[in-house]
Amino acid sequence: MPVLSVIVPFHNVEKYIGPCLESIAAQTMDDLEVICVDDGSADGGPAVVESMRAGDRRITLLRQGNHGVGRARNVGVRRATGRYLAFVDGDDTVPRDAFKRLVSSLEATGSDLACGNVMRLYRNLLIPSWAHREAFARPVKSTHITRHPLLVRDRMLWNKVYRRAFWDRLGLTFPERMYEDQPVAMAAHVGARSVDVLAAVVYHWRERDEPGASITQRCLEPDNLRDRLLSVLQTSAVLVRGAPELKTDFDRDTLDIDMSVAAEAMAAMGPTADPALLDLAVRYLDGVSHEAWLSLPYALRLQVHLLHQRRLAELAYVFTQERCGQLQPRVSSAGLLRRRWYGRHPSMPQQLSDVSGELRTRARLVSLDWRGGMLYGAGRVGVGRFDVRELRRMRVKVWLEERRTGETVPLSDEESAPTWESVVQEDGGALPEHAFPFRFAFDPAALTPAQLARRGRWDLYVQLRGHGLRLDGRVSGPRWSPPLIPAPRRRNGVWLVPVRSPKGRWGLRLRKAPAIIGECRVDGGDLVFSGALSDVGDGEPVVRLRRRSDGEEMYFPATLAGRDFEARVPLADIDESVGRESWWEVLLDQGRAIRPLVRTKERPVATVAARRFLVDRGEDGCLLLAER
Repeated sequence: MPVLSVIVPFHNVEKYIGPCLESIAAQTMDDLEVICVDDGSADGGPAVVESMRAGDRRITLLRQGNHGVGRARNVGVRRATGRYLAFVDGDDTVPRDAFKRLVSSLEATGSDLACGNVMRLYRNLLIPSWAHREAFARPVKSTHITRHPLLVRDRMLWNKVYRRAFWDRLGLTFPERMYEDQPVAMAAHVGARSVDVLAAVVYHWRERDEPGASITQRCLEPDNLRDRLLSVLQTSAVLVRGAPELKTDFDRDTLDIDMSVAAEAMAAMGPTADPALLDLAVRYLDGVSHEAWLSLPYALRLQVHLLHQRRLAELAYVFTQERCGQLQPRVSSAGLLRRRWYGRHPSMPQQLSDVSGELRTRARLVSLDWRGGMLYGAGRVGVGRFDVRELRRMRVKVWLEERRTGETVPLSDEESAPTWESVVQEDGGALPEHAFPFRFAFDPAALTPAQLARRGRWDLYVQLRGHGLRLDGRVSGPRWSPPLIPAPRRRNGVWLVPVRSPKGRWGLRLRKAPAIIGECRVDGGDLVFSGALSDVGDGEPVVRLRRRSDGEEMYFPATLAGRDFEARVPLADIDESVGRESWWEVLLDQGRAIRPLVRTKERPVATVAARRFLVDRGEDGCLLLAER
């Protein structure tokens, strides 16, 4: 009898089932059986499993018609003979030590269930799973979901090893539908006498890039939504019976994730929506607490409320407004001793209108440039996506703050009245915005010699205050939208570099410059740049591109004539974007990494072989190449 039975259901994952089984076969714990259940695949996946089975007797292949992953898992469990159970989806992979870590923990503690951290796998890039990041930040042995409530987000089946006797004692079986794992995983958490939580990553959860490749990518389809809502209702019932104190935590996540999907799907269906499908959503929402409702952002809260009230025509209209950026309810206050703030919309009841905890500054620049040795800026600041006309006049304060010391340089503090303005979006379109305009001027002479010598990072902040409201925040805006980042200026041998982070946050970086790029352009699909080194050093420099997300590096040649260098980077040769955006730092490597300062004002955008690139400055003024 093997120690561990690993059940691998699969359907049409020929591209991934090989790497999946290879990762299981390579486990440092080898006393295991691998039960693969083919759920009616129409591709070459079963042949891949057969080929691997011929070389590894631990692998078994079972076949069934396309009855769904729930039945496939149940078939695998009935065939399993190990003391422990684990589940792996056929398109995912498992780190080499995962099962040994999980089983060893159970052997040491006697717990019923061990679970571990998860990384999302996109092509060859691993990034932390947001659903698991907090719950698995530190190891906790022999705990329980009621003592470690962040585990309410751990509703996936596959980052765990279960004691088989425990599984049978609870009588766990999978519903034969989609989203079958959530109620089972939650029933296991609630029913366990104790649970081991491992901070180590034990699972790589693949994000597939083929359109419609996974269940979650088809989330707006009626059958998909029905199974999702049934899963939500079943999981909710598990918590009500076994851990009612966790119901509100569960509802917060479910409202934000599952009900946002339901609202979008129902908005698209409109009057054609199946009443039985709507009944499922309403049945769940009937049991949601007021506290959980108020955890939703206002715009989504309004949409889910309309769903709850079965007002699908209004839901469709509000959803379109929000998607187009035109949903801007008025914000107003009430109360004297304990002032609260409310978003006003004719379809939102008073008890769901409180936005006091949601108000944030939303500040952006509309211009920034040097004139006569001074850096002049203008911008607008609002309160989220709300209409602020009832606030009338407010004071707007702008300042620079050094990140390390907290020292500040005041830039402006003036009264302002809100105005409507058409705002350019990243896609080139424009939307109306109601916000308070502000202006400021920065004189480099305001920096002391000590501040210049520290060569620190300074962030641009704005404060909005009045009518009992005081909100501070960073000045930011979409990275791909205007204004351009001004060229750096030098004072007392230190470069003052206006910067904008990948998230669009503005600031000032003080630095020295071992290399300066004086020209940067896109020529025939190539990024071409040239400049000068302050210290020639030894040997020819090379261009090093380093991707920020994972440290991936690429190298390209550069030429050196005296102190002058020139480089040409074919944009089509750069590794394809991973995720929505990829950011590459462009460095010079001469035995050491040199971060060249970009002096040009140009900010070229180029499309090469259907790929869109932006050439920009990084947080310290170095050359930055982004692909979207």
